[in-house]
Amino acid sequence: MNVRYERGRAGEAAAAAYLEEAGLRIIARNWRGGPYELDLVCEDGETLVFVEVRTRGRRSLASAEESLSPVKCRNVVKAARAYLTATGLWDRPCRFDLVCVCDAGATPQLDYYRHVFDISEIMGSGDAAWQPW
Repeated sequence: MNVRYERGRAGEAAAAAYLEEAGLRIIARNWRGGPYELDLVCEDGETLVFVEVRTRGRRSLASAEESLSPVKCRNVVKAARAYLTATGLWDRPCRFDLVCVCDAGATPQLDYYRHVFDISEIMGSGDAAWQPW
């Protein structure tokens, strides 16, 4: 395995442990739907939470927050749609969170951002087909 892959997997494991400790329930890891992937899918009460995990090493040029581009956000939304279709959970409220992991040696530093973007900001106002309620 390459170092980047190993760092990403370790970051996702650290993020999952952090979120569970914060009271969220992990219901899927690395869920794939066609060409799209969701890092973590969680439940926070009745809300489904799609969590993007961005892990960066000490020498990364861009911060983890900066690496969450509009294109990446659109792909996360498309993956969330695929997940909701596959699971039949369209009736659940949803949000998108971000966990940034800085690989700082033995103890990674995590920053957690709830509701990191709105669908209308990412997909545009003409995309009304997010959730049918």
